[in-house]
Amino acid sequence: MTAMGMARIPPGTSAASFDLPSLDGGRMGSKDFAGKVVLLNFWATWCGPCKDEMPSLGRLREQLDPNVFAVVTMTTDVQADGIRRFLAQLRVTLPVLFDEQQDVSRAFMVRGLPTTFLIAADGTVLARAVGPREWDSAAAVALMQQALGQK
Repeated sequence: MTAMGMARIPPGTSAASFDLPSLDGGRMGSKDFAGKVVLLNFWATWCGPCKDEMPSLGRLREQLDPNVFAVVTMTTDVQADGIRRFLAQLRVTLPVLFDEQQDVSRAFMVRGLPTTFLIAADGTVLARAVGPREWDSAAAVALMQQALGQK
């Protein structure tokens, strides 16, 4: 985790549950990702570092098995059309959930953007990164594979 500059979270810390509207018009929640390792990213369209790291999140998602790994993004932005334009400009396709009231952000104690959490398949939080990362780097892929129990 230190290779990615991620802070370890005390063992046994459970991820907050959530159920939020999604950019595709439906709803998604923590139950939809049960049994998967999840990289949960909090971001906003006005956040320059978020824009910088977003393409690497998309590339990471493409490298790992979607049956066991998910990249999930949450934003407090409320303009769906603006988010769609933002993602299209970056050529990124990721699930986007709306945390309009910032309830989930508060539950995860997000203090700055971007903030990313690595969540184990059992729902425990493994680590947190504040600030942008190259999520498709060799170190990041190795970290995700470690969380997945792969080498």
